[in-house]
Amino acid sequence: MENREEVRNILNTVFMLLALIGVVVYFAFPAHHIFGLVIIGIALVIKIVEFFIRFMF
Repeated sequence: MENREEVRNILNTVFMLLALIGVVVYFAFPAHHIFGLVIIGIALVIKIVEFFIRFMF
């Protein structure tokens, strides 16, 4: 139980950092919108994994 909470906390932290970095890249570098969207997409995949850990196990 404790290990699962630690993994969820780490995944949430990684999600928030990647989402923030993705938004900054998207708005700060207009020529690299796709790269910012890819980073945000990776963040969303991590959040979905955290969601399944929370509700499935």
